[in-house]
Amino acid sequence: MGYHILKLSGSVFFSTAVLLWLSMRPASSEEMIHIDRFISPEVCAGCHSEIYEQWQNSMHHLSHKDPVYTRVAQFLRKGLTDAGEIEEAESCVKCHTPVGTLTGFPMKVSDDLSKTPEIATLGIQCDYCHSVESVTKIHNNGLVLKPGHGEDDPGVKFGPFDDAVPDYHEARYSKLHTEAEICGTCHDVKHVAFGTNLETTYTEWKNSPYHSKDPAKNIPCQGCHMYQKPGIPATGSTDRPENPGSAADGSVDRPHIFTHYFVGANSYVPGLFNDTEKAGMAVERLQHAATLSLDTSGIKDKTLSVTVANTGAGHSIPTGVADLRQVWLEITIKDKNNTTGFQMGTLNDKQELPENTIIFRVVFGDGKGNKVINLAKAREILKDNRIKAKEKVTELISLPFVPAAGSQVTVRLLYRSMDPEILKLIPGDPFEPLPVVEMAKVQAKI
Repeated sequence: MGYHILKLSGSVFFSTAVLLWLSMRPASSEEMIHIDRFISPEVCAGCHSEIYEQWQNSMHHLSHKDPVYTRVAQFLRKGLTDAGEIEEAESCVKCHTPVGTLTGFPMKVSDDLSKTPEIATLGIQCDYCHSVESVTKIHNNGLVLKPGHGEDDPGVKFGPFDDAVPDYHEARYSKLHTEAEICGTCHDVKHVAFGTNLETTYTEWKNSPYHSKDPAKNIPCQGCHMYQKPGIPATGSTDRPENPGSAADGSVDRPHIFTHYFVGANSYVPGLFNDTEKAGMAVERLQHAATLSLDTSGIKDKTLSVTVANTGAGHSIPTGVADLRQVWLEITIKDKNNTTGFQMGTLNDKQELPENTIIFRVVFGDGKGNKVINLAKAREILKDNRIKAKEKVTELISLPFVPAAGSQVTVRLLYRSMDPEILKLIPGDPFEPLPVVEMAKVQAKI
């Protein structure tokens, strides 16, 4: 419980009425909540075992433990002197360790994260999301929470059903939990000092055809990401069948229970925690996000035309920290003897991409037109050539020669969750090469 202190004539008094009011009112992400008010996910597992198993080793669960995030965030914080840049670099914990930030530790990326209270290390967890009552802003974690008072007085949990009558806690229907806005509060990020749009996943969705005024056509974040399960990618290009079952063990069966795998496109981090199932689900999602088409009609003019269509993602490709993600075209031409005559976007032995690679990404600048790789220094967007939801882009490839008859052209769209050039800058044990996922492939004979 938070404490409100009244100062009268130099003396300090606790107001019982104010204490009662504070214990009952919602708390925004700007206010402190006592950590004992949050319930461990393991308690929730006692009734919601299937959902708990789905959530374990998800990217929500691992948001604080993800070694790529933690090491990159701490590296980007080092050496900064500008107050606005420091403020931004310190702020990642607000979405990655929200229970910690709400309860007082950690408040900054540079805090000793080894001292984080156990429940706060569990990332975006059950009692955090299901204590959300409203939203104040759709970026930088603008959630307003109303948690209970621990295991003995769990309070009200908000969710998508209007007829739930659980034994352990109270339940209340929340339309917000079925809408994209609850996701957007962390999946849109603005620079806290400069206002630069650093991540725009929610805005990308809101500006897409998936955000429709027709309820029958509107597909919010939950409509894909909480329909997915192993073998069912549930993207805009695939079926998204309902997941019948019960939200709690032995409870009433319902036509659809939102799944809680939350894998996104990250096949690397779940694998580090020995979760091959979720790693595979991330690959499945990537493989149903985009398509390629190849036009060789201009080959005599030494030109190839490659079109990338975003057929499955409800946001741009890539999304999230789109300056760090890598989505690129790999183009190879081999003659009839299988000898490579042309290649572009091919990784070298150091897993590096050549300069002429066509990469779909965001490039940030320092406000003077110079590229920066540190989000904290981003005062402007210099480039954004990503593929928007349900849109396509065509790239014309200039060749140094006219391929001989019988040659084969192969084009692949590839994904990697982070540029290894950045990872190489981080001191300590080197990262292993991050997995490269083939999102799409097309071939044609000349």
